[in-house]
Amino acid sequence: MISTIRSIGQFSAENFNDVLAKNLFSYGSSQYTSIAESLRISKNSNPNSSTNVVCYIGDPALMLAIPKPKIKITSINDKTDFADNVASFKSLAKMKISGEISDENDIPIPNYNGELSTIIFDKFITRSTLNNDGNSPPIDFNILGETIFRGNASITNGKFEFSFIVPRDIRVPLGNGKISFYAKKTGQFENQTGYDTSIKVGGINENAAVDNKPPNVKLYINDETFVSGGTTNESPFLLANLEDENGINTASGIGHDIVGILDGDVNNPYILNDYYQTNLDDYTKGTLRFPFRNLSIGLHTITFKAWDVYNNPITAEIQFIVVGDETMTLTHVLNYPNPFVNYTEFWFSHNRPFEPLEVQVQVMTITGKMVWTRNQIITTEGFLSKEITWDGKDDFGNKIGKGVYVYKLTVKSNLTNTKTEKFEKLVIL
Repeated sequence: MISTIRSIGQFSAENFNDVLAKNLFSYGSSQYTSIAESLRISKNSNPNSSTNVVCYIGDPALMLAIPKPKIKITSINDKTDFADNVASFKSLAKMKISGEISDENDIPIPNYNGELSTIIFDKFITRSTLNNDGNSPPIDFNILGETIFRGNASITNGKFEFSFIVPRDIRVPLGNGKISFYAKKTGQFENQTGYDTSIKVGGINENAAVDNKPPNVKLYINDETFVSGGTTNESPFLLANLEDENGINTASGIGHDIVGILDGDVNNPYILNDYYQTNLDDYTKGTLRFPFRNLSIGLHTITFKAWDVYNNPITAEIQFIVVGDETMTLTHVLNYPNPFVNYTEFWFSHNRPFEPLEVQVQVMTITGKMVWTRNQIITTEGFLSKEITWDGKDDFGNKIGKGVYVYKLTVKSNLTNTKTEKFEKLVIL
């Protein structure tokens, strides 16, 4: 933490912040210093009564986790003179971007292998302060435009390449956009960063193919084992797997946001554009993961809506039950396959992920005679368990007869000392 032992004047603070930022982020220099050393250099550059009271609290050797340069674009749509290609990123145009990883001296790093994360922004947008205190006139400032693409690509031998289709919803007037890169090297704690603001975004691809087909979506809660209507805790994750031949729209055109509506509250939608990113090396598929927090106990419904880059919509819905952490809850208790010949698995959903659970399965005849019992400790990363299997033999290893049997599933949490049980039927052929 960098702070002061007393208040200082605004003018002095603003000037010192500029000096500190220059040293801390190494503007004009390729050599980064520790946070404490940056503060020392800044204070010594112009000692005065205001800056003398600025202090550092923490490890003096600690460095900022700043990625190293550089990630560079080498071609756009196989053209190396892309800076002069002012109409490159047109609405509904397919783009191919190629690049390379290099060191601070622009020398390529051929042994660099890893993954690249990319965000491409539309043109900068001018906003104004709100003057909500009534004492100062509005001040104009620029912010990044909407995200027109967020995806991931492989880096092989220091080079990368990826494609995508520009959403219809970009703003048509031509202007400078921005590409931000972040790369991580496989197997090492090493990362790189880079950006490019020379790209031009705007215009319309008049030869774009026709697409009237909506995207596909599959919804889950927390993980892909979830079944609609299952249970979760008060802070679940919405997981959406999306697919479209031309990609998903994240450009936030009017009415074309990716949204989640909780329990029909259309006046307070969750805007989910920034939570979507494509799969590795595939702009047609992607995943969205959004955290909900402190939901009330009971049944909830999420209505999900997304658009492809051509603005074809898809709507889906999922339900889940929030249960309190003090309660052990079981849902979707079944065995599969059922009927079975050689083996079956016992499945159930619960609300205790990452917690060791004592599970007991007891199989009995319809008259109540016990034929098989299994006690097992299980721990699941998600909310679905299918760890217990049965080969249709009794406790002595003998094959039991064909017919209908009853089983009791009992699950106990040792953390809360609570348990619950369910009875179901199974059939042996």
